[in-house]
Amino acid sequence: MTARYHIVKEFQFEAAHSFGHKPAGHENTRVHGHSFKVEVALAGEPDAVTGCVVDFEIVGKAIADVREKLDHHFLNDIPGLGTPSLENLAHWIAEQLRPQLPQLTSVAVKRPSLGETCRYDLT
Repeated sequence: MTARYHIVKEFQFEAAHSFGHKPAGHENTRVHGHSFKVEVALAGEPDAVTGCVVDFEIVGKAIADVREKLDHHFLNDIPGLGTPSLENLAHWIAEQLRPQLPQLTSVAVKRPSLGETCRYDLT
């Protein structure tokens, strides 16, 4: 049996958003912010030369490009994101990373202060 390896790289960002679908007067219709934590998971077999599923430097560069688009931005203004829910964030991040990281298996977006997480599985 061949083992399958899983690697995870985490990053964080701060961003603001609002939810227009909530009833008038609801606190989340106002602009508010969160600290987000993201886990990017990849799977595969280690390369015979490098010993890595994917070199973490490559993963880090791909993540840095995505983080730059999110950190300290108003999520409602991000093209292609739609309503800035955890679900849409996880999907959007995965779609941004997939071209550079075809070994991507999941993206989890967390709001630790609220105990909330959404994991988007690509497999």
